[in-house]
Order: sequence, then C-alpha cells, then structure tokens
Amino acid sequence: MTHLLAIETSCDETSAAILTLDPARTTLRSCTILSQDVHQVFGGVVPELASRAHLTTLGAVVDQALAEAGLAMEDVGAIAVTAGPGLVGALLVGVMYGKTLAFARRLPLVGVHHLEGHLFAPTLEHPDFAPPFAALLVSGGHTMLLDVPAWGDYRLLGTTRDDAAGEAFDKVGTLLGLGYPGGPAIERLAATGRPARFKFPRPMLALAETPGPDQFAFSFSGLKTAVLRAVQASDDLERDRADLARAFQDAALDVLVGKAAAAVDQLGYPTLMLGGGVACNRALAEAARTRLAGRARVVVASSRLNTDNAAMIGAAGAFRLRRGDLSGLDLEPRADLILPGLIPVPEPQGIPR
Repeated sequence: MTHLLAIETSCDETSAAILTLDPARTTLRSCTILSQDVHQVFGGVVPELASRAHLTTLGAVVDQALAEAGLAMEDVGAIAVTAGPGLVGALLVGVMYGKTLAFARRLPLVGVHHLEGHLFAPTLEHPDFAPPFAALLVSGGHTMLLDVPAWGDYRLLGTTRDDAAGEAFDKVGTLLGLGYPGGPAIERLAATGRPARFKFPRPMLALAETPGPDQFAFSFSGLKTAVLRAVQASDDLERDRADLARAFQDAALDVLVGKAAAAVDQLGYPTLMLGGGVACNRALAEAARTRLAGRARVVVASSRLNTDNAAMIGAAGAFRLRRGDLSGLDLEPRADLILPGLIPVPEPQGIPR
C-alpha cells in the first residue's frame, strides 16, 4: 500500500491531496483547496500574483492535507504534481516543491497533465467508471471533445477555434456586471431568467451532424460579441440581466451538448464524461442527461473534483505510477504541455467506425 501526495498549482487554486494506492484501486484520503480571492479585484487571474500566492501557501496546504489524512510526510511513498498546461510561473512553484520533496526523501515523482487529471476525476467517486467513453472537457482555458478508448489513449475530436467556454462565461459575467468568476453567477441568475426573450446564435452547432474538420470544433467569440451588443442596446440592464444570462447560457449549453451528443452517437459509446470547471454547471449535466436519455450514461464528478484540485492529479498520477511512467528531477513545467497519448483531430471524413 502506497500513500501518494498530489500537488496542483496550475492557476489560482493551491491544492494538495493524499491518496492511498492499492494494487487495483485508488482511494482519496484528503483534499485541501485554497482559492486565491485576490484576483476578483482585477476581474481575472493575474499570473504574478498567482505565483506569489502559491509560494506562500503551498507548504501549509500540504500540511493540512496530511493532517486531514492522519498521516505524516514520512508516510508518503510517491509524489504527483501538475506539470502543465497552465500559468508557467504558478506551475513552477508546484513542480519545484514536488521535485524537492522527491529528491530529499528519495521518492518516485510523476508529472501529471492537468487535463488527464480532469479525465480521471470521476474515478474517485464512481469506481465503475472506465473507458471507452467520449469526454467533454470545458474550463476557463480549454474546450475539447475527446475519444477515450482506453486509459492513456486519447483521440482529439475537436477543440475551440478561439475562446474557451469558461472564458466566455467569465467575459459575459463581466459584461453583465456579475464580477469574476462569471460562471457560477451566470448559472444562478439564468435560473430566474426568461428563456425566450433574447435569442443568441449557436456557433458551429449546425456542423455537428456533418463529418468534416469542424464537426466537433467550437467557437464562442461570436456568441460573446452577440451578448455585448445586446448589453449595449439595453436601456435597462437591471431589468434585462437575468434574461440575458439565461439566453447566453442556453446558447452555450446547446452547443456543448449538441456537439458532445453527436460524438457519442458517432462513436457508439455508452458513456459521456463531463469534466472541467464548467462541468460544475448543473444545467449542463441536466441538459446532457436529457439529450442522451436512453442512449448513453452521463458521468460527472462533484463540483469539488471538477474545479482545479490535487485529488484528480493524484488519480491520474496513480495511473501513471502503476504503469511506471515516472518523471526525473529534470521535470520542467510547460504551459503548452501536450496530453500524453493524444492523437490529433481526425481527417475531414470524420470518425472511422
């Protein structure tokens, strides 16, 4: 039995987790997440401030995770740390901390891809969750559809041509005067809005049923611009705010769910996995389950495991550790780290059956 310490510092959450590794099972013992509130003043993440905050708090966060697990550092048998993608300065703090521990205690070290962490997050709550499945990863930095025939084998079906879905939620939140981050505020406000008052475009959704290079691609810049124009045209934003939030959320979720459902149908898989910060949006999961009712199961981790957290990094790190995919002390953070095992987007003829 091995106790794994996992570290996540890719953006504006400082997180550490302890997981216990049996030969065939990974169990979460504790997970501590410290969010950096300072960025709310600026309406977005300030990289330099994020790095400084990680530097001053990571040690205490690791100590808290160990205490919650009832363990000491001497009980840790391996280290997993996010190596990318993300803010390189923020990543550097976690990577250097993990490397130092690994060197000082002669422990195996695993550098983990942040998005692979999101893919593994549901395994900590749904032991029966396993490939094959289609995955929709949606966050402030990424929007992509993946074919996952097996753990460690990933085929990119499509990604965003411009803005990520989470970024669009944050920018629209700012336009509506809801502050940062925008996603949770938009979800709450949209629940009170009238769905038919405003009509926004569903970018690239019509291509979901047509095999080609854009079948599973996304674009949110045009939708964001449409909201901007509606806000500028409003003579009473207080009156219109909830309806605008509802119209934007409906449009964004229609695109996400429509593309994901088309991928599930074409792949013929029994499961769709939702991951990333935007997967915390309950309306997204509900829309996906409604759309795929009777055709596929929709699996989504709890909100705590969908935001940036070390538990998911530990789950992916445990997989890599069991495979012997270890990192050396020359591990370096990469803002543009490629998902291991990733096969690029398919040719225009679509997904081979």
